[in-house]
This record gives sequence, C-alpha cells and structure tokens, in this order.
Amino acid sequence: MLELTWVTVLILIISGVIVGFINTLAGGGTVISISVFMFLGLPPLVANGTNRVPIVFQNLASAYLYHKKKMVDWKKGFQLSIPIIFGNIVGAIFADYLPSKYFSYIFAGVVVLFGLSLLFDPKRWLKENPTLQHKPTPALHYLIYFIMGFYAGFVHVGVGYFYIGALVLLGGYDLMKANVMKILFVLFSVPFGLSVYAIQGNVHWEYGLIHAIGNVIGAYIGVHYAVKKGGTFVRYIILALVLIVVLQMLDVITTESIVKLLSSGK
Repeated sequence: MLELTWVTVLILIISGVIVGFINTLAGGGTVISISVFMFLGLPPLVANGTNRVPIVFQNLASAYLYHKKKMVDWKKGFQLSIPIIFGNIVGAIFADYLPSKYFSYIFAGVVVLFGLSLLFDPKRWLKENPTLQHKPTPALHYLIYFIMGFYAGFVHVGVGYFYIGALVLLGGYDLMKANVMKILFVLFSVPFGLSVYAIQGNVHWEYGLIHAIGNVIGAYIGVHYAVKKGGTFVRYIILALVLIVVLQMLDVITTESIVKLLSSGK
C-alpha cells in the first residue's frame, strides 16, 4: 500500500485542477494525470486505469454545468456515444496486450494536423453546419467513433482532440458545441472502460478519488471561461495545448520534469 501524505494529497489536487481545466476545454490533460500517478509510485497500467476515476467525475461536473446553461443535447450525445462505449470496452480489455507506442505515433500525427487546421482554417471550426448536424449519421461515422472509443479505452491520452475533430469535420458542429458533445462522449463511455480496469485490479481508488476533487474544480473553472469567452477562446487554448504537445514530442519539455519541479518546490 502506497503511503498517503499531505504532500501527496496536495500534488493530486493541484494537478487535478490543471487537468480538469485542460480536459474541459480541449483534451490532453490525461498525460499529466498518468505522469503524476506514476511519479507517486503507481505502475503504468494501474496509472492508466486510475486515471479513469477523475475523468468520470470531471465530465459529470462539466456536463451538469453545461446542462444548467441549456447547452447539452443528451439524446444526440448518447446516440453517438454507443459505438464509443463498445470501443472503450474492447480497448480496455486489450490494454494489457497491445504496444502503446503505435497509438502514440497516431496521436502525434493527428494532433499536429488538428493544430494546423485550427491555425489556418479557423472559420471551419467556429461556424456550425446545421444541415450536417440533422442528417442521419452514416455507418462509416459510427465505425470512426468506434475506433476512437477503442483508442480511448486503451490509452485515452488526447482523445478529446479526436472527438472534437470528428464532430466539427463530420458532424457539422462548431468548436463550442463540439466541445460540449465531447464531454458527453467521455461521460457515457469511460465508466465502462473503468469497470474493466477495476475488474482487472488496475485501479488505485484512493489516488483516483483525491485527484478527482481537483478535476471537478478545474472543470468548473473551464466551463465558466468557455461560456464567457466563447469558441475563439477555446480555439486559442487548444492551439496552446497543441504547441505543448509538440514540444513534448520533441523532448523539449516533459511532463515528468514539470511534476518533479512542482513537487520539489524549486
């Protein structure tokens, strides 16, 4: 049993606030959570499973806050989440057997393309297409959502970028509405993947629940700023996060070094 000290609690809550804010506005905060859990002594697979606990609470809080502002389409969100749920379960089952490095390469490529599109074609992301939104969802789109769900169940890191990209480019949503729908995708699907990790004994509930406290606070802050500032603000935040991801891929910065720096107080 890992020792739980006040320093550990502080690290989990503070990092949770940052992760909740990032994930509510875009995605990619998961890499911070997993790095923090591993820094505190959890094996990679357990860190990956434990990460699902705060994600559930964070997206529950975000969905509730957006619902209060009448910005949530629960019916459509659940409909599109069905293939993601199945993908999540399959991905979580196979997490023990497949090399994650291949998914890292895919994620890196998608994030870079995503960032370039946001930078050079912003109007496409800020203007919705109601015609596309109300068309029946093609079978191919459901397959794409299943594949994204598989990735989410397996790694989850940065899956928010995949969801937002698909919702804007395939579904006709603007960036703001896509971000809200993304939260529903995660809320509906992650509990199933979490159940698989829990059954396998790969969840540290104490760390996960404490980290969730920070996640909920971060989600509250993120929703407040997203609603107040609108899609343009979300776009700038995502661009900044994409830049950080690229710097991480180039080994200019690492999440582990940031965690160590914060925990040392230097």
